[in-house]
Amino acid sequence: MELSLPGLVVLQMLCLATGYPNGAPTGACEDMTPRHTGVLPQPSPALYTLLVNTGTFQPGKAITVTISGPEYRGVLLEARTDGSTNALGSWQHPAPDTKFLQCTGNPQGAITHANTNLKGESTAYSWMPPDSISPVYFMATVAQQRAVFWVNVRSAALKREGNAGMAKEKTSPRDMFPDDTGAGVNIMGKEHVFLQSIGLCML
Repeated sequence: MELSLPGLVVLQMLCLATGYPNGAPTGACEDMTPRHTGVLPQPSPALYTLLVNTGTFQPGKAITVTISGPEYRGVLLEARTDGSTNALGSWQHPAPDTKFLQCTGNPQGAITHANTNLKGESTAYSWMPPDSISPVYFMATVAQQRAVFWVNVRSAALKREGNAGMAKEKTSPRDMFPDDTGAGVNIMGKEHVFLQSIGLCML
């Protein structure tokens, strides 16, 4: 039995409907895995990349995140720090066809799709950093369609602006005044010997 093109479209939409066409559930916040029955994440490298408009962050200064790659229908996007699955910061003004998802008690802790309309690189997400000193990164699950999705799509880490180079190692006189062999010298000892030499010359 052959299906017509309209029949295939209807079948695809039915498949999408058996997933979560109106957004990821709160139960997916921690492992960011869609609850699509009988479907596993793609084992191949992701077709998507998370892009940010800066390499650092500053509390109160919004950061723009985009998903580079083919058009997609589903998304779950969070900001995190190493060693934690808590959703950090707060997302601002959901892009068209997306909405907030409450994660770890944060009402704007994540962004997810609001429908299965296609989204692309023109879909930008705005995130407001928390007052944190730890580096943060963005993590996403991106679904091309119900049965084709990738997890653990991760951005580069962002450091807090102004943190780099703040902690400087203290420099000792031994480091400031090396001798000819490259080893440190005892400044007080050298001064004492020098004064003794002057005294002998005056005798």
